[in-house]
Amino acid sequence: MTKINFDKLTKICETYGAEFTKNAPLAPFTSFRIGGPADVLVRVNGREIVGEIAAFCAENALPCRVIGNGSNLLVSDVGVRGVVLVFGAVFSAIGVTGEVVHAEAGASLGDFCTVARDNSLGGAEFAYGIPGSVGGAVYMNAGAFGGEIAGILQAVEYLNEDCEIEILHRENADFSYRKSPFMQTKNIIISAEFKLTKGDKSQITAKMDDFLARRGGKQPLEFPSAGSTFKRPEGDYASRLIDVCGLKGFAVGGAAVSEKHAGFVINKGGATCDDVLRLIDAVRERVFRETGIALEREVELFS
Repeated sequence: MTKINFDKLTKICETYGAEFTKNAPLAPFTSFRIGGPADVLVRVNGREIVGEIAAFCAENALPCRVIGNGSNLLVSDVGVRGVVLVFGAVFSAIGVTGEVVHAEAGASLGDFCTVARDNSLGGAEFAYGIPGSVGGAVYMNAGAFGGEIAGILQAVEYLNEDCEIEILHRENADFSYRKSPFMQTKNIIISAEFKLTKGDKSQITAKMDDFLARRGGKQPLEFPSAGSTFKRPEGDYASRLIDVCGLKGFAVGGAAVSEKHAGFVINKGGATCDDVLRLIDAVRERVFRETGIALEREVELFS
């Protein structure tokens, strides 16, 4: 475990009524159900403590990482050093002003879409059923069914590397397919605003229900996974390429290519991070050898 001033950390958490856990297993906080422990896990209950913990980590040269719903993460078997902040139910407020929806980073996309629907606001239907948080969705520019977060995003509130709050407006931000300006930085997304459009509630509901049914019919939701394992290659689909290479069901240890949807690597039971990474490498090598297309991993490695 990294050397940590637990007296100072305890005072910070007590001040804000938050909790932290030493040597906390991270597998339960991810949809893959894989991964070793974090040195320290803090359950965030407000923006103030985010700034305090980030400053504490900066002052003590400690890594500071964030988990939302953990739906696109593959956590290392040896765990994560430093402090991991968990954004969840107690950091998930959602509000509506006119056609703008404001959501804290820990809010689930499902709740965000439901609030939008209940206020007869359309444009976010594509995100219904994506098992992520608002912060995670902005971070990776999540998308489905032809839509993406960047298309409805208006502004992002974040904590910069100097532990100061800043606002990034969409028109000044470089988003692209599964990429955002927050990747490869130490910035922490606090909240986001989305510009939607007034619509018919029944039509919005029907579209959401359709997207959810299509997910359930095609995706292996009965197994732990991190969603689509690979990014979509230009002009094709990772799942099709993997399928034509005969890799459905291919397994390494407890990890396997789903037989229901070849774009998903699933945890059949007892899979390790090493199993998943070796499987990903084997799939990429086979697909490249047989098709000449290099698949890019979409799942975020958390180590």
